Amino acid sequence: MKKIVKVFAAAALAVSMLAGCSQGVKPNEVFSVADLNNKTVGVQLGTTGDIYASDIEGATIERYKAGADAVQALKQGKVDAVIIDNEPAKVFVSKNDDLMILEEEFAVEEYAIAIKKGNTELTEAINGALAELKADGTLDSITANWIGDEAGMHPYTTPEGTEYANGTLVMATNAQFPPYELLEGTEVVGFDADMMKAVCDKLGYELKIENMDFDSIIAAVDSGKADVGAAGMTVTEDRLKNIDFSEPYTTATQVIIVRKN
Repeated sequence: MKKIVKVFAAAALAVSMLAGCSQGVKPNEVFSVADLNNKTVGVQLGTTGDIYASDIEGATIERYKAGADAVQALKQGKVDAVIIDNEPAKVFVSKNDDLMILEEEFAVEEYAIAIKKGNTELTEAINGALAELKADGTLDSITANWIGDEAGMHPYTTPEGTEYANGTLVMATNAQFPPYELLEGTEVVGFDADMMKAVCDKLGYELKIENMDFDSIIAAVDSGKADVGAAGMTVTEDRLKNIDFSEPYTTATQVIIVRKN
């Protein structure tokens, strides 16, 4: 529990630095998905929010390396709205009382693990591990530890006697996406880190996490720099041209953040 509180305190400090920047900007004009037409929309580069926003009629899309940068632009009036996943959105809005999340969802999606195209052996192994983690309640426990009212109350621990006979598995991620991945000092923690740790414990791999830009993850997996990518990543037709995916491990929504006034 202390570790989770410390992690979210660090995340809160980061997002609280965004506060107090919206004075003097134009009033909010976005109250529904339809209102995004012909507006300027902020997204994180390479995310599904980026992909979906490209279909908004007449919209100008501003792309940022991190979701926090898009939120900062919103507060400064440089964009009219930000499209981002719901859980990170809640973190940002909880620390910025001049922002809000619209009730209308922008899109519903499922997260999966990216794996090098054609690596059916690893894909099948990971799918088997995920199925076991769902069946024995481990995945639900990891979810509860990072999302909802019981956050911090169900930390994942490696089962006693676990051995790593298969060596190391490298996971590529982007640690600017709380609560799925974020930094505690130099360590990447979060939902996806725990989920992949549990998968690796099942499969006999030592987990190593490499932090990088989100739009570099698929290239890292494709080139072999990383074995998998886990970063709140949704399966899309475009991504499937370059990468394979595991079965989904959680469901998420894309939402719209706007200024309150």
